[in-house]
Amino acid sequence: MSKVRVRFAPSPTGGLHLGGVRTALFNYLFARQHQGTFILRVEDTDQTRFVEGAEQYILDCLRWCGISPDESVENPGTFGPYRQSERKNIYRKYAEQLVKAGHAYYAFDTPDEIETLREKLRAKGKSNLQYGYQNRVQMRNSLTLTEQETEKLISDGTPYVIRIKVDPDHTVQFHDMIRGDIEMSTETVDDKVLLKADGMPTYHLAVVVDDHLMEITHAFRGEEWLPSAPVHILLYEFLGWRNSMPQWAHLPLILKPDGNGKLSKRDGERLGFPVFAMEWNDPAKGKVEGFKELGFLPQAFINMLAMLGWNDGTGQEIFLLNELVEKFSVERVHSHGAKFDFEKAKWFNHEWIKKMDADQLYPFVKPLYIKAGFDLSDLNKTKLIISLVKERCILLTDFIPQSAFFFETPKNVDLTSVKSKWNEQKTDFFEQLAVHFQGLDIWQHDQLESTFKDLASAKQLKPGEVLLPLRLMLVGGKFGPGVFDIAQLIGKEETVNRIVANLKSL
Repeated sequence: MSKVRVRFAPSPTGGLHLGGVRTALFNYLFARQHQGTFILRVEDTDQTRFVEGAEQYILDCLRWCGISPDESVENPGTFGPYRQSERKNIYRKYAEQLVKAGHAYYAFDTPDEIETLREKLRAKGKSNLQYGYQNRVQMRNSLTLTEQETEKLISDGTPYVIRIKVDPDHTVQFHDMIRGDIEMSTETVDDKVLLKADGMPTYHLAVVVDDHLMEITHAFRGEEWLPSAPVHILLYEFLGWRNSMPQWAHLPLILKPDGNGKLSKRDGERLGFPVFAMEWNDPAKGKVEGFKELGFLPQAFINMLAMLGWNDGTGQEIFLLNELVEKFSVERVHSHGAKFDFEKAKWFNHEWIKKMDADQLYPFVKPLYIKAGFDLSDLNKTKLIISLVKERCILLTDFIPQSAFFFETPKNVDLTSVKSKWNEQKTDFFEQLAVHFQGLDIWQHDQLESTFKDLASAKQLKPGEVLLPLRLMLVGGKFGPGVFDIAQLIGKEETVNRIVANLKSL
């Protein structure tokens, strides 16, 4: 096998859907596993859908995920340019070559003329126009016009497109690394436009030419492109490149949670979860939240995506990126769609938060703490807090409510659950506890716990009767790590002050 070269080729038209990131990930894993090259090619030939900032957004998303390309517009290699719009002068040569060989033709039909034929076909009870072998003889193209008429139209500046000429009764055969040997008839394949009137190629021509010139060895893409495969295979044949054609792998779709159709942005909005890797600021519709902003670790996001349509057969679910590189195999990618489960996605994030230590989590949690106004001057204390609360955090954003009471006195303390059972005996206990705590020379977990239990015994109280009220006084609610770990970290003065202040409320 020649050196592996794979490409992720998104269009800069909006946010990067998690399905797109998974395609990039599988490309990346395959390239790394075979010591190959991972390329990002920006397919921006459709200038009507181009959105300013989308290209940089794609690069930023891949960088956040930890799967940056080896060659791209940011890091060009020897196969550039890496934007299709900058390769415009390349494609016409091949389109004209196809015309000369009889595999493509000039089509001069205006949108109105195509619509007129479409209406005639509808009137006869036929389906929408398919511009192909069934109807091209009725249209205005170089197959129905004389050579002189064609040349005059071109010299007069008449707008035209170049279409591939697909003949019927032909079976296209190819091998898919995921789906095995595939045969597809050309009966239902129309004459796709290869070169548009503005001189820009369509996806069909550009992807074949670029993959060939960039020496792509393996092409991973979504299964929605499977119906277009015959056109691309034919182009490789017509251009004489069949022997160097990349191996194909059509990845399964990421489906809605109920499995009914492809997961869309609208589904995310309806069901309350993101479908983009990072926040996308749509110039027309405003900001759309991404997994990053919701509080996902990039390691968890990538891990979750890898398991959508693939597994290593062992039942293992948590993988480091280098483990995914080592264990990934195309043979174990499913051919059927994978349902997206947001609860499972959060499970992956929770597992990763628990797996990582405070040093690893700190860079992700730090900006959230700063935004919340927390004092991070004591680094060791901050990391200890992260260690204490991480088990209770599903999303990174959970670190704020789970940690806030370490950094500031709770503004709202829910004492409702203990008020009905409150009595003078408990008041006396906490008044004495404040005094005993104030007198401690050593402010450590074990001393705090033994002081608390000894006093409870002396006051003929079970520790459990007064442990919850102490938690509420220090934390504000029924959550958080061990009470004496909390007291140790917030310090003697703050602990005593919170006990005294809440005794007044009780």
